[in-house]
Amino acid sequence: MKKKLVAILQYVLFLGLGLFLVWWSIQKITPSDWVDINHAIKHARWWVLIPIIVCLLLSHYSRAIRWKILMTPLGYRPSLRNTYLAVLIGYLANLAFPRLGEVLKCTTLAKYEKVPADKLVGTIVAERAFDVICLLLLIGITFFTQVNVIGDYFETVLSENFGEKAAFFRSWGILILLLTGAAGLLLLIWFLNKFQHIKFIGKIRAIGINAWKGVTSIKYVKNKGWFIFHSLFIWLMYFLSTYIGMQALKETEHLGILPSMSALSIGSIAMIITPSGLGAYPAMIQETMLLYQLESGIGLALGWLMWSAQIFQIAIAGFIALILFPIFNKKKINETGE
Repeated sequence: MKKKLVAILQYVLFLGLGLFLVWWSIQKITPSDWVDINHAIKHARWWVLIPIIVCLLLSHYSRAIRWKILMTPLGYRPSLRNTYLAVLIGYLANLAFPRLGEVLKCTTLAKYEKVPADKLVGTIVAERAFDVICLLLLIGITFFTQVNVIGDYFETVLSENFGEKAAFFRSWGILILLLTGAAGLLLLIWFLNKFQHIKFIGKIRAIGINAWKGVTSIKYVKNKGWFIFHSLFIWLMYFLSTYIGMQALKETEHLGILPSMSALSIGSIAMIITPSGLGAYPAMIQETMLLYQLESGIGLALGWLMWSAQIFQIAIAGFIALILFPIFNKKKINETGE
């Protein structure tokens, strides 16, 4: 009961944050911004949504293949079709309740395949661990390839707060950030090991250990090359969907690869902050596009357009998967009598 209450409170908190960000971004819109938004939406290339949806569906298909690869060492070989449908249903469930999708896709697959749902938890941990690694790599590449843009932005922010000392932050900021991060990680590991006897800290340590086991579980995978390929392919499709999304508006079609990487990096973080990125995604895309001298209204229009495309494809594909799953497995349902 306590765990359910905590889960509900967490959902309400993050949903509230998402709704607040929606309100916050809307109330900031000036009359001139509304003109820019209306013009951008009116002249948007809506056909671009089709290749965006195709890229996202391909990423989900690749994710299903990768998930199946992780199940192989456990001795389970579910059909790729069922695995793909389970992934789509999981995404659909996440629209309503974050993390529910991870549970639901395991239980759904277990219902029609001889795969115990509890045995799939480790594979989910491994998947998420590698997604985090890919996201961190993307953020790192984005930062180092656009330090002139991002650096100028941070210098402006720091100048407002530290004056002449801002130049120091810009010169040594990257090195200090790396050293601080490494020192912080070592300190955290020491702290968790030292005070693991405390129940709360012990749970955090256990989560970290399980996550690390998930990352290292790849050593038991026979098709390591294919696993890495699909991990990269998933994020390649995410990038292509973002890059293509930039072509939807005439005001952003000139933006190339690097701004698209920035949008994907910040957009991925936004999808984690609030349920399905509600409010956070458009607002953070808007702020990111300001770095590339785009009008505030254009950035917000782009953010809402790309967010809507993602939610639309998840909703449609997820509902279709819900319908097709029992149809494709009708024979198995009859055999089990469920």
